[in-house]
Amino acid sequence: MNKINKDFPRVLTLLREERGLSQKKVADDLGISQPLLSHYEKGIRECGLDFVIKAADYFDVSCDYLLGRTANRKNGQIVISDIPEPDTTSSAFSKSKSGMINALNKKLIFNSLNIVFDILDKIDNKGLSTECASYLSAPVYMVFRLLYSSNPKNSQNMFSVAGHIYKSKTRALQIACESNIENIANGLPLVEYRSVEPTKRPELSPDIIDEQYTALSSSLFNLIQNTEGRITVSKI
Repeated sequence: MNKINKDFPRVLTLLREERGLSQKKVADDLGISQPLLSHYEKGIRECGLDFVIKAADYFDVSCDYLLGRTANRKNGQIVISDIPEPDTTSSAFSKSKSGMINALNKKLIFNSLNIVFDILDKIDNKGLSTECASYLSAPVYMVFRLLYSSNPKNSQNMFSVAGHIYKSKTRALQIACESNIENIANGLPLVEYRSVEPTKRPELSPDIIDEQYTALSSSLFNLIQNTEGRITVSKI
């Protein structure tokens, strides 16, 4: 029998493991047998809609999240007001050497991204913004997953892309986004996106950046210098 959704078994298992609950406990609470729950988690059996609703209520998530249709646990769609400001959810960095390095790098990256997204806002091209966001999200995903996966005790059910292919798939995504960004920005429209109009292409120089982004420009200049320094000394 076909599975109700390819992500459902993974998300169901993730929610149970996150709460440290046994299959027997969850099965008893949901009124089914432990073997049947095991089959649901493995994708061997297909459950009914009533179970999806019951499980969503039990784990306090939306049905869309349980089915892998959204990353937002409560609602079907994430809106800007649902997303916290960057510093509201992170703990204060320690005064150790690594803590100070993390604080410095975080500011350099965040401030530089503010400039990038402000430039995108002025260009006002949906396709370019979408491709740039996807390109920038990919390395964050990669770094997080590498750190997450360094502890073998952490369940991989959090991810839908298999561990043996996620690195190559992520790099392939970046290559595709890079090509799309270049084409859109240089006036070559894609099937689903319009190109950037010549008058919208940003006129930039170190002086202009310094003038327009006085408080942020030093971060961008440092990020460029640091990155190119690593490129120069890297032995590939």
